[in-house]
Amino acid sequence: MPDYDVVIIGAGPAGYVAAIRAAQLDLKTAIIDKQWLGGVCLNVGCVPSKALLRNAEIAYLLREGGKEFGFSFENLSLDYSAAVKRSRQVSSRLTKGVAFLMKKNNIDVLMGSAKITAPDTVTITSEEGSSKSLTTKNIVVATGASVAIPPGWNVDGKVVVTYLEAILQEKLPKSAIIIGGGAIGLEFATVWNSYGCDVTIVEMLPRIAPLEDEEISAELTKAFNRRKIKTLAGHRVESLLVQDDKAVVKVSSPEGEKILEAEQALVAIGFKPNSRNLGLEEVGVKVNERGMIEIDDRMATNVPGIWAIGDVTGKLMLAHVGSAQGIICAENIAGVDTIKLNYINMPRTTYCQPQIASFGLTEAQAKERGFEIRVGRFPFQANGKALGLGESGGWVKIISDAKYGEILGAHMIGAEVTELLPELTLAQNMELTSEEIARNVHAHPTLSEVIMEAAHAVAGKAIHI
Repeated sequence: MPDYDVVIIGAGPAGYVAAIRAAQLDLKTAIIDKQWLGGVCLNVGCVPSKALLRNAEIAYLLREGGKEFGFSFENLSLDYSAAVKRSRQVSSRLTKGVAFLMKKNNIDVLMGSAKITAPDTVTITSEEGSSKSLTTKNIVVATGASVAIPPGWNVDGKVVVTYLEAILQEKLPKSAIIIGGGAIGLEFATVWNSYGCDVTIVEMLPRIAPLEDEEISAELTKAFNRRKIKTLAGHRVESLLVQDDKAVVKVSSPEGEKILEAEQALVAIGFKPNSRNLGLEEVGVKVNERGMIEIDDRMATNVPGIWAIGDVTGKLMLAHVGSAQGIICAENIAGVDTIKLNYINMPRTTYCQPQIASFGLTEAQAKERGFEIRVGRFPFQANGKALGLGESGGWVKIISDAKYGEILGAHMIGAEVTELLPELTLAQNMELTSEEIARNVHAHPTLSEVIMEAAHAVAGKAIHI
């Protein structure tokens, strides 16, 4: 008999959630990781970064919000290292929680580097060099992704850094060039700027937040410029060097070349799947040219008994998507009823200031696909709760199919919109229309009223504007 029913390689949000669900389904389960429980997300990613962003929100309010809220300081002192230390405490608490959940669910945790040596065997090598092999009915690969760094870019971890060094360093740079206008770049721009760092974002594509609706990008650019965050969209990095302990970045655009200098540069241009050196090719698992493991709707690879979930599949590199994949994978292994994921309708969130939240099709995508659409929009400027918070910028936009009323997508920018998104994704999943959202009575005064008003606006019947 095999040692296990399921062996999971990788203990991030995809892997550990799959392990818990597998154990709940009475499958004997083991999980392997070479570094930590909780993966990048809980240790050096989405969780500690949100702690930093909370500190940044308060710091910015203290520095810039005194006139509106009626307070002032003669000698305001902001300790960035305290923010980092608090973020580490938050991370530690949650990773300990994952360890507790593994124990609670009788999941065996093994630390070391894993390699698939046969379709039913995983070999683990410890840091000391000893190895052991486990036999199993099913192998789940959940090894995540790592930072993509172009050839010739020397990331020294001090002057030129990735998110890893940036989230752990306790010293705030006086100036920074952030290469990449996606979620990581936007969030670090928010944090560092809030503490007084001079920030410039360089984005190769025509706009920051390039995967969002075009109007979101335009609104965010205006908001960042008001915060004195410089944005250079449509600029390609030609070289990245360290000279005299400064980052020197040469960028080009249709207007020509320019040289940027800063105390630090953050490389945040994307991620590549961690699919190498796992033995996948040797056992015949299909991996595409970008290193993504190919899977079907069940999370199964082309090799029976080998599955893959999370960032290593490249479907949508978001922690919550990986967790959803993990649950579905475990349920398919156990042979119980489950669902299929619609990746287009997965929620997408960025925790910069103002926040961004979206799902589904943008206006342009809906039109490209031949939909006749109706668009409802409502601004936070007309919302009492937003005005009370002093966060009246931004809006909610709902895109609906004109013929059947199906919600095709929603795009939001403003205060706490990441918390408002689930109402819309649940409505879309349950095939509710904008009219049904509009008829749902929302408490007053709440930010969620903006969703109700935007839903009314789809039919041209918004009340408070």
